[in-house]
Amino acid sequence: MSADTYQPLTIDSLPQRLGALPVLTDRLGDAAGWRAREVGDGNLNLVFIVEGAGNGAVVKQALPYVRLVGESWPLPLRRSFFEAIALDRQARRDPGAVPEVWHFDEPQALIVMEFLTPHIILRRSLIDGRRHEGVGAFLGRFCARTAFRGSDLALPAADRKADVALFAGNVELCDITENLVFTDPYFDAKLNHFTSALAPLVARLRADGALKIAAQELKADFTSCAETLMHGDLHTGSVMVHGSDAKVIDPEFAAYGPFGFDVGMLISNFLMAHLSQPGHCNDADFGEWLLDETAAIWTAFRAEFTRLWRTERRGMLYPDALFDAQGDELAAEAARLRLMDRIRSQAVGVCGVELHRRIVGLAHNADFETIADEGTRAACEARALELGRILAVQRGHVNMDDVIELARTLNGRDCL
Repeated sequence: MSADTYQPLTIDSLPQRLGALPVLTDRLGDAAGWRAREVGDGNLNLVFIVEGAGNGAVVKQALPYVRLVGESWPLPLRRSFFEAIALDRQARRDPGAVPEVWHFDEPQALIVMEFLTPHIILRRSLIDGRRHEGVGAFLGRFCARTAFRGSDLALPAADRKADVALFAGNVELCDITENLVFTDPYFDAKLNHFTSALAPLVARLRADGALKIAAQELKADFTSCAETLMHGDLHTGSVMVHGSDAKVIDPEFAAYGPFGFDVGMLISNFLMAHLSQPGHCNDADFGEWLLDETAAIWTAFRAEFTRLWRTERRGMLYPDALFDAQGDELAAEAARLRLMDRIRSQAVGVCGVELHRRIVGLAHNADFETIADEGTRAACEARALELGRILAVQRGHVNMDDVIELARTLNGRDCL
């Protein structure tokens, strides 16, 4: 199909423009029998499901602007390139954890990939009160494997440096994170919006010097601590589930950054699912199950990162020649514990600012937004804002057990 001039797909044009691709005709048959529908409900892209001959595919195409805002906010099409490369890296570092990519057309900013069916978005499923046993452990292992295997702990130094240089080009999507996550929630940014009853709380957050310093310190880590290839936007809307099976999608924000970024953002979104429960008609035990799965994310991350440290530490950092080869296993273990403590602090801090930006910034999430009663919604969001402040400011002194207990305690408190 590829042409030099980019053209957005439509349901009507898709069969004609993609109908000669063998990766599709081999699976779906002749394009005349295809059925296509547009299902993109995210903030940035066009997403189509194409079905035919009993099979399906997903076609994702970048738009030259932020879909959530419109053409007033242009965005480069090359973000699809970074997504395609990131999916390749993730597939090699955690086989089976992401959808298979079948075709990439760079000029058209278009990726054709495996259709995950009957999978649905995890966030929607959690809002409906559905349990997916083991999803927290799966996601914790994914974060550990991609973090460890994409770093100087495992990769040859030349390969990691080349990848850092490559993903440094994802400037505009990093800029979105740098502003929307770490800066905009803490002043009256133009595109911010929030539930009106939160106005006094938001004013206090914006006047909180310690919180603003914490957010900027975390931003400095994000911009300068190029430890590993991050997914960059890992939340419950970036995970597809069916029963106990799960896949991670949408890594177009991929860039090199801190070890703890992805796992911290993920934990934050599980906590939002928990804190939004008073606004949803789910059974009383579901909120506790959510906390159990949240805890499982970190438990699995820590266990898998530790296993990889002991079995796959072949990069230039903490080389065997300095430790185990000299019989100094105790020093290697001490180094691991210090690194894990730093990752925990990063993750807790990111968790805190993510709670804020999803409530008072531009891009909210459905956990709170689908609560119809504004008073109930504001009460849930206020608890999340309070939790976020504690986690961001006290990140160096809060362990993951504390995070879970704080969420449980705050969910029964009036924070308005």
